[in-house]
Order: sequence, then C-alpha cells, then structure tokens
Amino acid sequence: MNKKDGMNYAPTGRSKKVVENGEFQIAAIGLDHGHIYGMCNGLIEAGAKLMYVYDSDPEKVNAFCERYPDVVPVDSEEEIYNKDSIDLIACASIPIDRFEVGKKALSSGKHFFSDKPGFIKLEHVQQARELVSRTGLKWGIYYSERLHVESAMYAGELVKQGAIGRVVQVIGTGPHRLNASARPDWFFKPDYFGGILCDIGSHQIEQFLHYTGATDAQVLHSKVANYNNKQYSDFQDFGDATLLADNGATFYFRVDWFTPDGLQTWGDGRAFILGTEGYIEIRKYIDIANNSTSDHLYLVNNEKEEHFGLKGQVGFAFFGEFILDCLHNTEKSMTQEHIFRVAELSIETQEKAVKVE
Repeated sequence: MNKKDGMNYAPTGRSKKVVENGEFQIAAIGLDHGHIYGMCNGLIEAGAKLMYVYDSDPEKVNAFCERYPDVVPVDSEEEIYNKDSIDLIACASIPIDRFEVGKKALSSGKHFFSDKPGFIKLEHVQQARELVSRTGLKWGIYYSERLHVESAMYAGELVKQGAIGRVVQVIGTGPHRLNASARPDWFFKPDYFGGILCDIGSHQIEQFLHYTGATDAQVLHSKVANYNNKQYSDFQDFGDATLLADNGATFYFRVDWFTPDGLQTWGDGRAFILGTEGYIEIRKYIDIANNSTSDHLYLVNNEKEEHFGLKGQVGFAFFGEFILDCLHNTEKSMTQEHIFRVAELSIETQEKAVKVE
C-alpha cells in the first residue's frame, strides 16, 4: 500500500473472522475508486468469500483479479444480480452510479456495501430508505476514515468508557493529496461525485455523529472554494462547515486537496474530541516530524495525559459486525438510520455551501 496514495488506501490484516468460508459470499461491481480494495480486504478478512467481479474496464478487472486470484470476472452486472448464492455486493463505481447499483442489488435480494459518498442526491437516499424498509436488507457505506483506522476506532471506545466525559465538540480535518495527473476525468466534475463536502466531508460528518452519540444535526454554515486548481473550472479544492447536533454538541470540519509533497503520507488526517472531563486528539496516518507510523492517539483527562501507539493493536471490528448484521438483521456495526442521515447531511452541507470566489 502506497502511503502517499489516498485513492488506493486499503489496510489489511486486522478484521476478526466471524463466518466460515462460503457462509457469506460477496461480489464486486464498479472498480472506479481504489477504496474497493479496502472494502473487500475488510470483508474477506472477516470471513466473506469473494466470488465475482464486474467492471466495464478490462484493465481494472485484470488488476482486481491479480489482487484476488480466486475471483471470477463476469461479462455483465446482471450475471451477479441473478446469482442466488451472492449475499452482498460491494461497489466503488463513479459516485453518481452507486445508487443504481444499490437499487438493483436490494431488488435482487442482496445486501449492498457502497464506497462513500453513497449518494449525491437527497431523493436517492429516500428511495434507498424505502427499499431497505421493504426488503429488510442492509445498505452500508464505507466511511473508511473511521472504520478502517485503528486510532479512530479506539477513540470511540474511550468515549464510550467515559474517559473524557460528555462530548461537547468535535473538530475534524481531512486533507488529501491531489495527484491530479493520476485522477480520472470524473474526479474533477462535482456532478459526478457530489462536491468536496458531500464526498470527503462525509467521513467527517460520520465521525461527528458517532463520537457525540447524536442521531441528527443541522448545518449552520458551509463554504467551498477552488483556490489553486482553476484549470478545472468546477472543481473544489477546499471546503469547511459548522454543524450543531441534536444533543447540543458542535462540530467544525475542514477538507482540502492541499497535502504538500513533503508529507510522507497522503494526508495528515486528525480529529479533536472535546469532553467535559478531558480531550482526545487522533493523528490517524502520521505523527508529523516525530513518528512516521500511523494510528497515534493522545488522551488528556483529570487523571493523566497519555500517548497511545495503536498501529496493529485494535483491528477493524466493523467488517465482521456488518456481516453478522446482514445475516441476523441486527445493527451492531452501525444503524441504518445513521448511515442514511450522514449521507443526507453531507449532501445538505454541500448544497448550502457559500462559494468563495
């Protein structure tokens, strides 16, 4: 895994196996974003068996088959929808296309697991809600900046344990490296991916609701800008927003495409969680100029100040929990309403954004 390439960030090796081989079978449709590898890694490590793959681009399929030699490529999406043995379809197609894949997945009796953003239109979220209600199937979204980051997962455990009291504010930063020459054309067109706040901002909003224990929030203010990439007229390289949760907690986040080349990783992603009895800082991917490893967490409360090096120590419980949720119709990994409300708030934050000229 290239630490400087965020598009192909795909952690391995830390998901607990919860099912035996063949008990939960999956397929992949849509390989437009490299997150499909992280999604499949997590599910496979938790016991899922990857059976089939489809994408219209043979090069992407060949690369996928090299990574997963046992997977069988098929000639059309319909072949996968029609296979009764498949329990779940994972999808990282162009964001504008993900809803249709999910719609067909649930309509064919399969659970669905989408890369973020899962949706770029509010009406699609509502339609997905209705499909889930009618079919009883799961519609998951891969919010990798918490679910596939050990320090971010451990922060949630500390909050749950009461290590910092009641959470009253979260600050999130999600800088990314642009690597413009390696990006496909759709990457620069918000109509295809929803815009910067809808896309990478969805990670931040998901963490806010999770760490605060909130079920809803309102967007107080948001803005977007294209400061340094004028050759892509519709692109946004900066965005930030302020939200207020239904339990009174507040949130500010910033996302951008300004990671400098001197940084050893693709982005210095951080989160600051303020509680009534302490605070947590998460340094997800690097502790700059100090330690090049990922997953550092700092805790300060009324008893101590402590640094945790969590790389390889926590694992990624989400994937096994999600598989069991699909099998047993539970909501241990993440509630369905949380998934959908994060998607809606991401779209609302984007739609309400002031455009900075």
